[in-house]
Amino acid sequence: MTMLMERVGLLGPLRGAIDAGLPTLATCAGMIVLAREVSDGMRDQAGLGLLDIAVRRNGYGRQVDSFEADIDVAGLEGKPFHAVFIRSPLVESTGNVEVIATHEGHPVAVRQSNILALCFHPELTKDLRLHRLFLKTTAKVIS
Repeated sequence: MTMLMERVGLLGPLRGAIDAGLPTLATCAGMIVLAREVSDGMRDQAGLGLLDIAVRRNGYGRQVDSFEADIDVAGLEGKPFHAVFIRSPLVESTGNVEVIATHEGHPVAVRQSNILALCFHPELTKDLRLHRLFLKTTAKVIS
């Protein structure tokens, strides 16, 4: 994805916009694109480096290893969030980010300034609470 963004001239402007405060919701591959460090990527793969985490691509396994799990997310009222993990990145280390959800001891949702990044796909559920949380806390818009 980053190689294509670079080829079409989008990588630099996107990095600049996010760095300047563009509210950003990154899911799965989006988390990888934003990470400061990516393992198991292509040799010359370069991300945006805007999110202070290190991730391993497909860290939870291949497509057949995809799974769903209920997770507790800080800031969400009510029941746990039913998360859908599809070839998800595994957060191996974090720096200056707020971890707002974990699964089996690993961060799966982090927030840093204007960025909310998730290892899973909230858009595959009918539960809009994470999108509302993004708007309320990250985008500073009251839902």
